[in-house]
Amino acid sequence: MSRPVPALRAHQRTLMALVAAIAAGEAETVATILAAVTPGGGKSLLPVIAASRLIAAGRVERVVWVVPRDSLRLQAEEAFADPLWRSALGHNLSVRAADNERDPARGLAGYVTTYQAVAAAPDLHRAEARRHRTLLVVDEVHHLPVPGRPGADEPSDEAEAGAWSRAMLPLMEAAALKLFLSGTLERADGRRILGLPYHPPAPGRGPELDLDAPGLAVIGYSRSQALAERAVLPVTFGALDGEASWLEGGRIAGEAPRVGPHRLGAGAVRTTTRPALFTALRTGFARDLLGEAFHATRRLRARRREDLGLAPGETARGLGKLLVVAPDQPSARGYLATLRGWMPAGQGMRDVRLATSSEGDAHAALAAFRLTPEPAILVTVAMAYEGLDAPEVAVVAALTHIRSRPWLEQMLARATRVDPHGGPYDGQRALVFHPDDPLFARFRAELETEQGSGTKPRRERPASAVVPERTRWRDEDPGGITPLESNAIGLRYALLRPRLPEPAAAAPAPEPPSLTERTLRQRLAAAVAAQAVEDEAGLRVPRGGNLAHRYNAVLKRVLGKGRATMTLPELEAALAWLERNRLCDHLHCLDGDARYAWSARQRRGRWQPERVAGR
Repeated sequence: MSRPVPALRAHQRTLMALVAAIAAGEAETVATILAAVTPGGGKSLLPVIAASRLIAAGRVERVVWVVPRDSLRLQAEEAFADPLWRSALGHNLSVRAADNERDPARGLAGYVTTYQAVAAAPDLHRAEARRHRTLLVVDEVHHLPVPGRPGADEPSDEAEAGAWSRAMLPLMEAAALKLFLSGTLERADGRRILGLPYHPPAPGRGPELDLDAPGLAVIGYSRSQALAERAVLPVTFGALDGEASWLEGGRIAGEAPRVGPHRLGAGAVRTTTRPALFTALRTGFARDLLGEAFHATRRLRARRREDLGLAPGETARGLGKLLVVAPDQPSARGYLATLRGWMPAGQGMRDVRLATSSEGDAHAALAAFRLTPEPAILVTVAMAYEGLDAPEVAVVAALTHIRSRPWLEQMLARATRVDPHGGPYDGQRALVFHPDDPLFARFRAELETEQGSGTKPRRERPASAVVPERTRWRDEDPGGITPLESNAIGLRYALLRPRLPEPAAAAPAPEPPSLTERTLRQRLAAAVAAQAVEDEAGLRVPRGGNLAHRYNAVLKRVLGKGRATMTLPELEAALAWLERNRLCDHLHCLDGDARYAWSARQRRGRWQPERVAGR
């Protein structure tokens, strides 16, 4: 049965009108188009729309589509080859997945390559863009930070991203027109994104996009718009609480090395949050959460099989699939063995596949998961979290420690695509099982409140007396812990929906400035103390050392003034600065001061966010 031609979504119609104006010579000043589209909202059709109109009008001769990983090149080819959209848009263009060989397009309308390939042969791609008027499509542009000076102590993943940016910049400059695609316009490290215009920096504020910059056209598509147009599915969260215990190194004689059990759902981010989560994802709790996701998938597939009237052993598209996102490759292999152990041997080998960067058949496993009825379950670390177009994914087991909002939104989007084989829209829903830790709860609350517009300015969040979050950390054990055991103790479901606006309250009486100043100073002191509590163990401060006192000195040196003499705007700016910066990164400001001589030695041992294995 042939698929009906779906209606264009709001952002796709907007791009259609914009490129028509460019083709007609009515928008000649536009040099860059930025499409900020919520994950799962349908970015992959935008390059097809732009290329088909602009090449037909002779405004460009070729399209070059750059993606962040090799597994996405096939999907880009498929977007141009889709017969449904070929008919609907009236185009016959084709592009090819190219390596760094001569003539990468090979007579076609363009080619698809990766950031890594451009970094390996930047002159080749720049020459191609100069030889032909090129529409350059940069997919997931947030992967490209504005390059800084490469340093010897720069983490390898940041060094790689910087190398990509330095190679991509000449290609961007050579292109006739640029189309930037992204589901998020913020980087977890707070750096600016290559090729995008920003407002001049202001004290205490992070980078802010200049959406009115000359030559820039912005197209936005938020999650609320996508839900209204039934372009993405609503999400039900299965939040699993639990307890975890671990051994902690560095204890002095007489202190018990065992810590816990500590609850995952503690309500606020504490010093035990990350170790508890690290332990849970590698012990019994992970098996419990995996079991919930596995049995939910089995129930879904059984119901759909019954609805379709399938005979035993008969396969079909649209039954629903499970995506398991693991914290690291050893855990992924353990999850694979667990899932296969719950099935008959032959079925387990057929229905459950592993896709990690160390697996030689990872790309084949991804393709089979996307395009065929089997496998029904895919276990991965990061290969499939971003850009994977597999609408049959209906259940996600979020067994990952990463709490960066852009990362979580991308993972969530793997299950929110509407499955054309999955029956009516009203009968489909994304189901995401996750640990009920306060960091994930905060992400979910923000998503419910905002429904995720990618072009909104950075939010100001109030300071808190609890330990502030660090959204990502490497896969090594945090603080030298050894996971012991964990177990699940409760599951609750919550449907993601927009929060209704609260009734307008009567305006409060104006607060005296002196009271406002006192409140802001208290919040500032609490924020400094919270960072000190979080960093103390990682910094290995000598006993008796007052880290909060040192952090107050760092803040005073960075901002040039103590909080006792700050004005109201300066206090507000100081709070905003603390929301975006870590005081441990500025301990060098105390160098040369005998009162803080320990800091120059000790800061080498401060806690660092852990690298994500499998990336």
